[in-house]
Amino acid sequence: MRLALKALGEKTILVIPACCWSIIAGAFPYSSVKVPLMHTAFETGGSAAAGIKAALEVQGDTETTVLTWAGDGGTFDIGLQALSGAVERNEDFIYACYDNEAYMNTGIQRSSATPWGAWTTTTPVQHPKETPKKDIVAIMAAHRIPYTATATVAYPEDLVRKFQKAKGIRGAKFIHILSPCPPGWKMEPAYSIRISRLAVESKVFPLYEVENGEKWTITVWPKREVPVREYVKLQGRFSHLTEEDIEFIQENVDREWERLVARAVQ
Repeated sequence: MRLALKALGEKTILVIPACCWSIIAGAFPYSSVKVPLMHTAFETGGSAAAGIKAALEVQGDTETTVLTWAGDGGTFDIGLQALSGAVERNEDFIYACYDNEAYMNTGIQRSSATPWGAWTTTTPVQHPKETPKKDIVAIMAAHRIPYTATATVAYPEDLVRKFQKAKGIRGAKFIHILSPCPPGWKMEPAYSIRISRLAVESKVFPLYEVENGEKWTITVWPKREVPVREYVKLQGRFSHLTEEDIEFIQENVDREWERLVARAVQ
């Protein structure tokens, strides 16, 4: 949030649907951010932002940026319909999904962002997640919106640049941020940056952007070969995985990386 607001500046209005950040930001008149914010219902991140932007335009305000800040539950699942409707209309706002890969604020239940094989309270060790993570970036890119991108806090310059770029583009923008959750991922809080970096280096979470649904560009190329094992071993939510399970994940990651490279601008 700090990096995003640093990139966007004070002329920003935040829309925060039900999520962990609706607790962090605080209730009116107190807030941990110094810009106007609206707490809204779980499923309305896209529609609320579109409404606020329309009101600003009626007032003749073309400078203020509207930013929705939502978790994966409110984006991949509950909020997908409103988000899809808003971006299909190419509403002029930025939608940022900070993805911690489960419903962390309500008890670590699985979402469609939860990766294959992961433990959650609704996918226990005996019955871990059996389906792959939903490809939300491909879904947004399929709407042919002007700008879609991925980011992590491990690469702050890349994250800031993408928010600045999104600010300068008129129309719908979507930024997908990997956001490690220490209790939900059963990891040490001090490992948050390290795990974010390993996600990129292992190609589990590549950093790239898509313009107009057609131009794919990898913005951070991994500097070293890191096996998926190095990423998952720091997270207790994967501690039950066998070597065969990890190899299965590795094969899927390699295949998806090859697909991304094949369509990316070199």
